[in-house]
Amino acid sequence: MQKYSLFNLVKNAFTGHKDWKVAWKDSAPKSEYDIVIIGGGGHGLATAYYLAKEHNITKVAVIEKGWIGGGNVGRNTTIIRSNFMHDANGRFNEFGMNMWRNLSQELNFNVMFSPRGIINLAHSDAQMNTYARRGNSMRLNGIDAVLLGRDEVKKIIPMADFSENVRFPIFGGLMQPSAGTARHDGVAWGYARQADAMGIDIIQHCEVTGFDIVNGKIKGIQTSRGNIKANKIGLCVAGSTAILAEKLNMKLPMETHLLQACVSEPVKPILDHVVTFGAGHFYCSQSDKGEMVMGGDLDGYNSYAQRGNLPTLQHVLTEGIAMFPFLSKLKMLRSWGGIMDMSMDGSPIIDKTHIDGLYLNCGWCYGGFKSTPVSGWTFAHTIAQDRAHELNEPYNLNRFNTGHLLDEKGLGTKTWIS
Repeated sequence: MQKYSLFNLVKNAFTGHKDWKVAWKDSAPKSEYDIVIIGGGGHGLATAYYLAKEHNITKVAVIEKGWIGGGNVGRNTTIIRSNFMHDANGRFNEFGMNMWRNLSQELNFNVMFSPRGIINLAHSDAQMNTYARRGNSMRLNGIDAVLLGRDEVKKIIPMADFSENVRFPIFGGLMQPSAGTARHDGVAWGYARQADAMGIDIIQHCEVTGFDIVNGKIKGIQTSRGNIKANKIGLCVAGSTAILAEKLNMKLPMETHLLQACVSEPVKPILDHVVTFGAGHFYCSQSDKGEMVMGGDLDGYNSYAQRGNLPTLQHVLTEGIAMFPFLSKLKMLRSWGGIMDMSMDGSPIIDKTHIDGLYLNCGWCYGGFKSTPVSGWTFAHTIAQDRAHELNEPYNLNRFNTGHLLDEKGLGTKTWIS
């Protein structure tokens, strides 16, 4: 790894950073690869890295229509958790939590994983009962969970509204102490640099325009930079999945929606945890720079745009102020939006398809970032071995035919998805 002294940092600052070595090569596409991963976000880069690391497959290309870190991996609220009730979701994401704990060391790149804990607030006795059930299920799957009473929550987040006549009184909450946040674009950079070091080609500004299929088997892709032959293709394109699926004459059980987030001006450290509002859909944490990072619900209409709209932000921030009144005094620094591929049950799809050599990684809804390492690890296994790993077997595409859905409130699925 290249090391820089303070002198080098200052020298490069005065020379306009002209002497920095690139973290990864911007490769030109070759005519043929063993495997092509479409999508240069966190999941695609992680998949390529684990194909090389775990399966010794390095004749691999990652195709990205924009630039590395320019999609959802660089446009999210950084939350990492495994606080799910269903066994399949809990086991999958707790495996991922264990990967997060060692990811900086493995990638030799600081992804700034911060296990600060997440608290889901409860605003009724019924909600406390639901959280108790989820917490018990989590512990049965080896996931840390602590059911907190009102006084315990007040000690942790005294700035929340605990007044007597509040509209949404805080009864308590469910806490996963080991959950937290990570630096989103740092995750993309770390995986990209290591994948490149292991011989993976990372090809930016290369849009897929079509697929070559012969007798039900994938033979390659057509791109804006020429045709590329490949024995296997993996799709990791988040909200753009339906666009590529249409080119394959596939109709997937998903819709594409817009999700917005925003950050405030920086303030002194006040919030040590990630906190979610139990009477609506709002979540908040504080970044290392002091910004309050906030997100909420979908805009509620199908869209491939990333502009968002102000009424949704107003709705989200109204919930935030109900939970943390001090937020009303802060100015918003910026907002942004990302497109989500919302599956019908709120759980992802990591599976083979009916086309030989074509594999899907999609349907992540709100929570794709938190599962980046385990998604890449299991998808690499599925592609390399041509069969699902036991961790992602429940995320098969056929469950929408058989009715074996993985639908739980903690995943963020919404009733308007139809």
